[in-house]
Amino acid sequence: MSQEAKGEVVPRTGWHEAEASAVAQEFGVDFERGLSISEARSRLESHGPNRLPGAKRESGLQAFLRQYRDFMQIVLLAAAVINLIVTGDVATSAVLAGLTVFNAVIGLRQEAKAEESVKALAQMLKTVARVRRDGQAFEIDAEELVPGDVVLMEAGNRVPADGRICVAATLEIEEASLTGESLPVAKGTEPVQGDVPLGDRTCMAYMNTSVTRGRGEMIVTATGMDTEIGHIADLLSTTEADKTPLQKQLDSLSKIIAAIACVALLLVILLGLIRGESFDTLFITGVALAVAAIPTGLPAVVTALLSIGTREIARRHAIVKRLPAVETLGATSMVCSDKTGTLTLNQMTARELAIPGEHRFTVSGEGYRTDGEIKHVGGSNIDLDPYLLPMVLCADAVLDGDKLIGDPTEGALIVLAAKGELDIEETRRSYPRIAELPFDSDYKFMATFHEMAGTRGGRVIRCYVKGAPDVLISRGSSYQAPDGTVVPVTDENRSLATDANDRMAREGMRVMVVGQRDFDPASFDPSGDLIDLVQDLTLLAMVGIVDPPRSEARDAIAKCKHAGIRVRMITGDHATTAAAIAGELGIEGRAITGATFAAMSDDELLDQLPQIGVIARVSPEDKLRLVRLLKRSENVVAMTGDGVNDAPALKAADIGVAMGITGTEVSKEAAVMILTDDNFATIVNAVEYGRNLYDNLLKYLRFQMSTLVAYIAVFIGAGIFNIAGGIPLNPLQILWLNMVIDIPIALALGFDQPTAGLMDRAPRPVGAPVLSRTDWIRLCVQGFVMAVGSLVAYRIGESQYSTAVAATMLLTTLSLFHLAVGLLSRDQRNTIFSRAALPGATQLRRYAIALLAIIAVTTIDLLQRIFETVALSFSQWSICVGIAASIVVIEEIIKFVIRRRDGRNVAVPAVPAEPALAAT
Repeated sequence: MSQEAKGEVVPRTGWHEAEASAVAQEFGVDFERGLSISEARSRLESHGPNRLPGAKRESGLQAFLRQYRDFMQIVLLAAAVINLIVTGDVATSAVLAGLTVFNAVIGLRQEAKAEESVKALAQMLKTVARVRRDGQAFEIDAEELVPGDVVLMEAGNRVPADGRICVAATLEIEEASLTGESLPVAKGTEPVQGDVPLGDRTCMAYMNTSVTRGRGEMIVTATGMDTEIGHIADLLSTTEADKTPLQKQLDSLSKIIAAIACVALLLVILLGLIRGESFDTLFITGVALAVAAIPTGLPAVVTALLSIGTREIARRHAIVKRLPAVETLGATSMVCSDKTGTLTLNQMTARELAIPGEHRFTVSGEGYRTDGEIKHVGGSNIDLDPYLLPMVLCADAVLDGDKLIGDPTEGALIVLAAKGELDIEETRRSYPRIAELPFDSDYKFMATFHEMAGTRGGRVIRCYVKGAPDVLISRGSSYQAPDGTVVPVTDENRSLATDANDRMAREGMRVMVVGQRDFDPASFDPSGDLIDLVQDLTLLAMVGIVDPPRSEARDAIAKCKHAGIRVRMITGDHATTAAAIAGELGIEGRAITGATFAAMSDDELLDQLPQIGVIARVSPEDKLRLVRLLKRSENVVAMTGDGVNDAPALKAADIGVAMGITGTEVSKEAAVMILTDDNFATIVNAVEYGRNLYDNLLKYLRFQMSTLVAYIAVFIGAGIFNIAGGIPLNPLQILWLNMVIDIPIALALGFDQPTAGLMDRAPRPVGAPVLSRTDWIRLCVQGFVMAVGSLVAYRIGESQYSTAVAATMLLTTLSLFHLAVGLLSRDQRNTIFSRAALPGATQLRRYAIALLAIIAVTTIDLLQRIFETVALSFSQWSICVGIAASIVVIEEIIKFVIRRRDGRNVAVPAVPAEPALAAT
């Protein structure tokens, strides 16, 4: 028994190269009758339903426990448990454990919903398919389709599976979501030889694409996960989203903090044992030191900064689904952008009108707005009505305000006619069609027939034609000169049309030709063979059409270049068109095709990528490979896209950016950021905000780490000099400092006004630590000054007043140090004694809250009992303030030295010069 009879069809990928009859034979199907119902049932059991497997969902408990993978969370929880077991201090342990729950809840609330990319793909398959089985047409659920089924399609249908087209009547399919091709693809039945990209396989139809014109029939060649969209689903399910640069940097910082804390803890225990203290006492000291060494507020502050950042970016037309992605934007060094709709308007627009005889007209305006003009060189003004009429009459598209209903190319033509002051609706009413020849991919033109006045008086039946240049030029026998005379086409003047076509094509324009022919009404038969009448045409005009670049995208790309961010265009369009648009936008580098890209080895690509600016006709694998190679080169990569084919690359990129208006649900699920206006400039604005957020986060981290060094130095100093029994602060006092005093300061730093010149800097290197060696040296100096000052305050209080006053003065002095360091962390170079150094009103209020908390813990009776503090006199306050002011003096000396040093150095540009590359 044959495999076909068993229903076990062997999968094959080269169906586009085979004749339709051979495909039918391979699948054991009679095209006129289709499969039998029993055979279809057998194949369904063998191949399974035509659907994609659903994604495994994460439970609520799993999502909550995942929050405890964070190093800080684990250390806090361990400290709480050990403290409870050893000391029995329920209050401190409860606060520590509560902090971990608080951080976990915030993380869950702000997290993006679980990724459902494969589920979104499966949802797209919920459609009805018309099939021919046992010689009759049936409507079935698309999930019941099997290889070998004969599917019937017409305009408006969604293609339910992959298939080899066997019948195509003016069939056009919009494949942008799969291939990135901006225009519908004309389909035929002839095989296409060679391993060509999906977009060039004109005899194939693919699942989830849409029929926009005509009708067709196909033999199903693949279903479910064997389809091209299933292949993408497989890519998507095996693509892992990497950690963001901030997450990696904070992980490294956590390890540094843990190492410092462990060394400090061992040193404190060693000093205590030398002094003869018991291990239980030393353990209490260790718990206090652990609480001090762990920046307990760090997860909450970072989450709050990123959360508010997402709302701010949303106001700028970008929705961020994962919090760390807000910061990642600021580190972006490469942007790989789709062309259609992102860098361009996704609205076909006539740019040029050419009339034989070297008459060229430029057309202003963009998209489907009719407020542009047709401009001409002075002295060559002519009546354009004869040339614009066919653009209105030989078209089916309709304008609804600024929106188009119908074919985009026809839209460009009718808008051009409207700019020439033709009333589209009235013109069509005045010259109704008496016959028409619809567009067909076999003959590549459309013709309509109208009764109207002839050029010599009397009535004629005029045929208006629009179509591809090569077809209409070959069918033309004359052209109409601007003065109305008809000039025969000869060998001498034939180049007028071909040269104009070649020139516009080289400039990346799609060229359409309009022509006409008159017939005697008495002999014209509307029901006759109209295609034979479309000969001996009088050529009227050529129109150059483009999907124009967004003006704001051009400015945004220039801004990227200034900020050291490289922009590349990744598109499904043809290389010539893409290169022309890239040149207009200022994207540097040569254009290559996806086939050339795929043929290169990784090493070759890594060597040549700096010279490549445009990659055209790409496959999903090409995009995914490009992202991985760029990340391997230590770049932070943003990838934009709107189609199903973009989803794997969007997921693999550091920042996947989907289009909110034109994007598929699959691309939106795979991305971490969605543009609500589909505008490239929005990405650049988000990058600028991301840089500002990271700069402010860096201010906070400098503040947090300097206070961390101060805590550890205070404990080590107390142990060495036997101050406060080696326990200068208890755990609750440290938590008060970290959570009540530090968090308002942290928020003031995190939402500080943007630092000048952020977009003049190069992107920060991927491998660079969040804090440099120079930063750590400076932070250690600050921490040492704070520790010494706090211990001195304790000694003064102990010698002049009492132990309780001394402990309160230590806490108060250290708190005032925190406040001063917060203000100093805003600017590492310029003096704090300037008007520009003054924070905004909102930030000043946050510093005021911290100051009130410092005062409150020493004046409110309830807080005094909880935190073991006492009230301070004016002289005691003066001592604390005076000691805390020492950090300002020392920092101002450091800043003065830095300014003097920088003043002697020659300025070096922040952004490395990019080599000029010609777009080809």
